[in-house]
Amino acid sequence: MKQFMQAEIVKANVLIEAIPYIRRFAGSTVVVKYGGSAMVDEELKRSVIQDIAMLKYIGLKPVVVHGGGKEISSLLDRLGKESVFVDGLRVTDAETAQVAEMVLSGSIGKALVDSLEGVGIKAVGISGKDGRTLTCSKKVDPSGRDLGFVGSIDVVDTTLIETLLASNFVPVVSPVGVDAEGNTYNINADYAASAVAGALNAQKLIFLTDVEGILKDKDDPSTILRSLSRKAALAFIADGTIKGGMIPKVECCLDGLEKGVESVHVLDGRLPHAILLEIFTTEGIGTMVTEKEGAPS
Repeated sequence: MKQFMQAEIVKANVLIEAIPYIRRFAGSTVVVKYGGSAMVDEELKRSVIQDIAMLKYIGLKPVVVHGGGKEISSLLDRLGKESVFVDGLRVTDAETAQVAEMVLSGSIGKALVDSLEGVGIKAVGISGKDGRTLTCSKKVDPSGRDLGFVGSIDVVDTTLIETLLASNFVPVVSPVGVDAEGNTYNINADYAASAVAGALNAQKLIFLTDVEGILKDKDDPSTILRSLSRKAALAFIADGTIKGGMIPKVECCLDGLEKGVESVHVLDGRLPHAILLEIFTTEGIGTMVTEKEGAPS
């Protein structure tokens, strides 16, 4: 009995620790970029859905922007079409753009909506084409290579997303955009999430990844940076501390700050309930990127 009571007291203490954070963030918009292993492993999927539901139930306004690169590659492979990447971006001809839209706005988006509905949360899946939410132009490769229908977001129209939020729905946004001529574009989900978060004046932008956070040494998890200012991030990129595949992720964080997001969080989506642990505990578990050193969490 005593052991049982101790366990219950621990649970109570966790809830007490969360009170000031719940009070502070109630009513605020949180954009979650959902991707990586958390989209593949069934237990992790369940954990993420529960976290998003919890955010909604305690008064926050979550918006989900999801990726799906592995699923797109898998379907292309089954169709006998090779996946080609240039600097991490998928070369996207008209057929690949059609497949990407089918996977992102179809199977993945609908599955996420169904999962949220399964825990009692009203959700609606939309693509960037719906309501012209994401208007794009062709992304220009610095080396002059033609990437096809890879989109660079020009305008985010939040009308549809805000209408859904006002009606108590969680918007689930697939990173598919459209240009002025009606052409479909595949958009990098990280930049889509950053653009949506900025346009919504979100308080937090959360990236679920397959790393512990932003590391000074990518091979040593103990070198995780719990907080990082814009100035420090730029300095770490310049001196080579932050390098390789982590650079685009950090640049996405800085892009979010530039668009007006108060704080950007890089979390290990392989850790169950990473979102709740980051937002509602004193220590947090990932990296928080802010405009200035010591900015509020």
